[in-house]
Amino acid sequence: MRENKWLYLGLISLVWGSSFILMKKALLGLSPVQVAACRILFAGLILMTLGYRRLRNIQKKYWKPIAWVALSSTFFPSFFFSFAISEIDSSVSAILNSLTPLITLLIGCFFFGFSFSRKQVGGVFFGLLGTVLLIARSTDLNPDQNYAYAVLIFLSSAGYAYSLNLVKTKLADLDALSITVGCFSLLLLPSFLILIFSDTFGQFRTDSSTGAALFYVGLLAVFGTVMAKVAFHRLVQISSPLFSSSVTYLITVVAVLWGVWDGEHLTVSQLFSVSIVFLGLYLVNRTPTS
Repeated sequence: MRENKWLYLGLISLVWGSSFILMKKALLGLSPVQVAACRILFAGLILMTLGYRRLRNIQKKYWKPIAWVALSSTFFPSFFFSFAISEIDSSVSAILNSLTPLITLLIGCFFFGFSFSRKQVGGVFFGLLGTVLLIARSTDLNPDQNYAYAVLIFLSSAGYAYSLNLVKTKLADLDALSITVGCFSLLLLPSFLILIFSDTFGQFRTDSSTGAALFYVGLLAVFGTVMAKVAFHRLVQISSPLFSSSVTYLITVVAVLWGVWDGEHLTVSQLFSVSIVFLGLYLVNRTPTS
């Protein structure tokens, strides 16, 4: 089980860390609303095609927490991140997302009754320190970007933190694929209606650049949403909420590397900050209870 959780952690980090650059590319041909709605719709159609039978496994008592998980971890974050990346570098957006473990710790303590060791708390704050240093350096390099949009990333991180605590406490008896299929069965209709009212279908017929953007959204849907969501829900079930949330640290590293490849800057001080993030990850997962 311990080996499996590290395998899940690595794979999810690679996929979600790559999602930021894919969103950035998709935004070249679609609006933030269209990117988010298309991503949800594509992922929902894939999941319903492959796993619709899983809906039979979902008892009535599970639907309320599934609805909250769908809204807090998928629906609103998809839109929030699309808007944020339209104004802030993709690597910086991923860095800000590293607040998730700290928020998970606080929500778990105050609302779900979880307890954590001093080393785990120290690990969270080391990770947060590395994140703050990265933000400060990125702000110096790109002073013209609108960092007010960082609020949207903070709200997304809070949604992730709440949902993974919910999965751990309310949906532990339901398999990961059923949770994911249940979530997207609730989001299909809203995402489709948003696409209709945003005239995405009309734009696709008249603007050839939309085709390339939809290709990136398709990659996001298949890998960043369908595969990663199922894997993440399983990771939450076989580990702790704090361990699961630490995936955001590794996502940061992957996203920063993609940003450098795409022309965003990475300095020695940023590399030092990333090393602090890794120290935090080590401390968070050092104890047997993680």
